[in-house]
Amino acid sequence: MATRWGICSAGKISHDFVVALKTLPREEHQVVAVAARELGWAQDFANRHDIPRAYGSYQELAQDKDIDVVYLGTIHPQHHPVGLLFLRAKKNLLCEKPLAMNMREVLELTAAARENDVFLMEALWTRYFPASIQISDVLAQGVLGEVKLVRVEFGMPMLDVSRAVKKELGGGALLDIGVYCLQFACMVFNGERPESIQASGCLLDTGVDEAMTVVLRFSSNRMAVCICTVSVQLPNEAFIFGTKGTIKIPAPMWSPTSLIVNGNETQFPLPEPSQPLNFPNSTGLRYEAQEVRRCLLAGLKQSPRMTLEDTALLTSICDEARRQVGVVYCQDAE
Repeated sequence: MATRWGICSAGKISHDFVVALKTLPREEHQVVAVAARELGWAQDFANRHDIPRAYGSYQELAQDKDIDVVYLGTIHPQHHPVGLLFLRAKKNLLCEKPLAMNMREVLELTAAARENDVFLMEALWTRYFPASIQISDVLAQGVLGEVKLVRVEFGMPMLDVSRAVKKELGGGALLDIGVYCLQFACMVFNGERPESIQASGCLLDTGVDEAMTVVLRFSSNRMAVCICTVSVQLPNEAFIFGTKGTIKIPAPMWSPTSLIVNGNETQFPLPEPSQPLNFPNSTGLRYEAQEVRRCLLAGLKQSPRMTLEDTALLTSICDEARRQVGVVYCQDAE
């Protein structure tokens, strides 16, 4: 029986997610409804993607009885209030990253998921790519020896993109793209909490971070250096250095299609999209959808690959980095 998806928000990432779902068997994944803040937007989206039902409010989607899980693709500041709406309506939820703006909001969302006995997962799609699974396998096998250093960067010119620079839209390099770097470090070090967090950055006139460097120090003299910026193009690669070898993840490290382990490259090609995409490699969103279906069929309330504890760790690092650099959102004062 197919997993029945409801799509919340008719924006660019929701479009890419639905296109990615269409690369999977229809008997496993079907989009049955979409909701937007305006009915016309939802209807246009539904027509474009052949979706049976369109709603002009998120509340209507939350009340739809024929939905197994909701994909939440709104802007960051809406994840908490809209996420609570679906969780309290007992809807399983795949929520775009970051799960919320800060730790308080994350804890409220996770508490709501547990209280209503529903599934909740942060849509950090990178974790579910075959290349990322391979990285975890290689590290578990000890191929690199002891991992001593992780270096990862994500930067591209986005100063003309409102959601990346406006504080009220949850803008800033760290929450928009830096989370990919931090989650990568957390994945490599297997969810271990760093002993220290040192962040340095510069702010735009809007009060959000234009660029930030976060250095994480773990036990036994292991480190991760994470760099993000919304002003210039970076190589967007990641490296894992161990006492016996190196892993390189070529660009784009957040949606990897190749992996180089001690000089040996493995390719992980993506399926072609049926419609034009808004973001690179977006058919790779299929992997997080597959993970959601696997978890739901197994009766799980969170993904072992990206647990709610993993999300809380990532959020705590972001909160501390923002505190050190001086990035404050209105949600932090509530």
